[in-house]
Parts: sequence; C-alpha cells; structure tokens
Amino acid sequence: MPVKNRFAELLPEITAWRRDLHEHPEILFETHRTSAVVADKLKAFGCDEIVTGIGRTGVVGVIKGKTNTSGKVIGLRADMDALPIHEATGLDYASKTDGAMHACGHDGHTAMLLGAAQYLSETRNFDGTVVVIFQPAEEGGGGGREMCEDGMMEKFGVQEVYGMHNWPGMPVGSFSIRSGAFFAATDQFEIIVEGKGGHAAKPQETVDSVLVASHVVTALQSISSRNADPVDPVVVSVTSIESSSKAFNVIAQRTHLKGTIRTMSKDMRALAEERLKAVAAGVCETFGGTAEIKFYHGYPSMVNHVEQTEFAASVATKISGACEEAPLVMGGEDFAYMLEERPGAYILVGNGDTASVHHPEYNFDDEAIPAGCSWWAGIVEERMPAG
Repeated sequence: MPVKNRFAELLPEITAWRRDLHEHPEILFETHRTSAVVADKLKAFGCDEIVTGIGRTGVVGVIKGKTNTSGKVIGLRADMDALPIHEATGLDYASKTDGAMHACGHDGHTAMLLGAAQYLSETRNFDGTVVVIFQPAEEGGGGGREMCEDGMMEKFGVQEVYGMHNWPGMPVGSFSIRSGAFFAATDQFEIIVEGKGGHAAKPQETVDSVLVASHVVTALQSISSRNADPVDPVVVSVTSIESSSKAFNVIAQRTHLKGTIRTMSKDMRALAEERLKAVAAGVCETFGGTAEIKFYHGYPSMVNHVEQTEFAASVATKISGACEEAPLVMGGEDFAYMLEERPGAYILVGNGDTASVHHPEYNFDDEAIPAGCSWWAGIVEERMPAG
C-alpha cells in the first residue's frame, strides 16, 4: 500500500515518540503524563475534537474525512499503560521510573495510533469519521470497560472498533488474526482452607490445612481433565500457597490458595466456576476441614466478529503480503468490552525475535511501526473510501 511508504518516512519521528513514552511508563489509570502527551499531539495534528478524562484518564480524538456521505464512524483503539516490572533491558531510553516499565509494548501501540492519527488528520482521504481511542488500565484495571461505561461508544457514535497488539515470535511487521473467541476470560479465585492446627509431632490431633490444600490443588486439575469438553479450552492454575504457620514444628490452622481460571466460552466459564467451588468444598469436607471460597470475575473472552475479522485480514494482507491464522491465546485482553459493545476485530502484528511480553528484558521493535500505522490507516481508507 502506498501509505506504508509514508509511514516509513515518518518512522524516526514516531520512534522518538515511542521511546519518550517508554522512558516515562505509567501504571493502570495513572497515565496522566501519557494522556497529556497524547492530547497535545492530537491537538497539534489538527483533530476536530479532543476529549480527555473518559474512563478516568482515557483520551479520544475525532478526525473527520473530506466527506461524510456514508455516515460511518470507525473507532481505533490503543492501550497506554505500563506494568509494575523493573526494567532490565539496559537501553539508553530505559524506564526512568523504578518498578514500572512498558513490558507489553503499549508504548508502541500508542505511538503507532498517534502516527496513524497524524496521517489521517493530514490527508483526510476517507468518507466518514474516525475516533481514535487511547485507553488506560488494560493491564488488569478494566480501562476499556470504564470507557464504555462512560458512554464513549454512544457519545462519539462509534459503529465499528478495531484494536492491535504486538506479538513476539512473529516476523516484524507480519500479521495474524482469528475470527470468534481469540483471547480468554480471566477469572481469579481464593480458597482459604481452615483446618485444626497443632504440634507437628502430633498430627493425629490436627486437621492439617497444608495437606488438605495440597489435595485441593490436585483435585482442581480434574476440571480440565474430566469435566471439560476437550475441544473447549480451560486452564486452572493455582499460583500461590501460603499457610498460617511460620515454624518448622507447627501444623498450620489455615492455608490460603490463590489462582486463575482461563476459558474461551461462556458455558465453560460457568462450569469451571461451579466445579471449582464444589471440588474445593468437597475435598476440604472429606479431610475434616472447611473452605472459604472467593471468586472474582475478570475480563470476558475477547471475541472477534466474523465480517470485521475478514476485512481486517484483507487490509493486513495488502500491507505485508499475508495474514496468518492466529492461535487461541489464553491471556486476557480488555478490548473484549469494546467488542461486546460494537462489532470489530483485534489483530496481532509481529514484534520479531524478542523477549516475551511481561518480561523485564522485553522491548517493542520500532521496525514494526510502519506496518502497524499502515494497518490502522488502511482500515479507515478502505472501510470508508473517499468518493
């Protein structure tokens, strides 16, 4: 696509934006500097409308095409927040904030959408309206949900919405996507196993909460192996075990388990929750203990819409020559909330042979910028072609 050449020319400028954001990471909804930078650039580009404070610290810009006979409004979304990780890249533009880093590439996503916004503001070679969405708190805070709850879709008349994420392990600038369920629902649980503490030399006088909790951990794996349809994915992971005993010779009165359940379908999500509660309670009762179970619903499964996925793939193919079928991802993504509100699609763009996301040595590959910017601009120009 000719537009890709334009972004190759803009690469040094967009890279500078990205690296500035990388140096100044902000977590969850505390994206005050990032949001201000985004709003200032959108103003400099000549966006027709800029609104801040949506979803607490989200920013929305409106760009009108040369014409608007179609009445179409397309939303393009990038996430802005960083992670509570200490950076170990050694880069000259490494994080200047202790304990925070852009370990998932949201700095790259924001910079690419800014690049697309600059181009679209300059050319306006489309018939309709673009709404560029810069979202805080993707990493567990549900910023996408909060922007939707603030009425963003209705306020700006968004009819379709598109998102993108970089993906280590894919060639730089390549694309992959899949229709239907793509990223998993991300629920969390706590199980507090209550036993009867006592002296470690007299186990017969106790109900060993550590032993009971160990059986709970093992039994929970039966959810995926014996309760779930093998072709409907579910992951049950106990990620923390902590007992009330800090001594070598004390059997713990209480043991605390934490973990997560990942599912793709609503039916499996409901089944996994029901079975977790039943299994944990039943195992504890069998050994003479009790279970207090807390279940927290996280992000829903992110589901790409069929028509918009096919269209997104066609745009990606024109840019890179191909668009592969992406695998299911058991990680979560709160773009799910926007796809529940409006039809749309979410695509992966290759980040090359880098450390994985959420790793202290991860870094976004700036060479992916032209492809990412081109995809967003291509979505607009091909979905809303100028007359």
